[in-house]
Amino acid sequence: MDKEKRTIYVDADSCPVKEEVLLLAAQYKVPTTFVSSYAHQLTLPAFVEQVTVDTDKEAVDLYVMNQVKKGDICVTQDHALASLLLAKGTLVLSPKGYLFKEETIQQLLDFRFLSQKERRMGGRTKGPKAFTKKDRQFFLENLEKIIKK
Repeated sequence: MDKEKRTIYVDADSCPVKEEVLLLAAQYKVPTTFVSSYAHQLTLPAFVEQVTVDTDKEAVDLYVMNQVKKGDICVTQDHALASLLLAKGTLVLSPKGYLFKEETIQQLLDFRFLSQKERRMGGRTKGPKAFTKKDRQFFLENLEKIIKK
């Protein structure tokens, strides 16, 4: 895919790297769309398309799924959305800079399922590790590599 025709989609409701996406999108002039529910009002620069959807649990995911094309980039921490986007040929990057891959997504989904099952049975599971400056820098570096390809 021609990198000039790529779009960056951001699952923006709880995305901690909005500023980094905006920085690189502006620097490389990449069309960018932030998708969030109307419960999360965002203030974005004019060059960014902002899409506001209903607060339904999967509304952002459904919008992104229906819009992305092969070769587009999506920033999300949702493993289920990532697995669906990978099948469409989308490059999917977590806010911590992890590039989701077909070879490893099933393991992530299995772990998520087992954790949910444990919580439903009254058990406790560890949450995600705290977001760090190192995570932010790793994300920035990896998103820039993807954009440059």
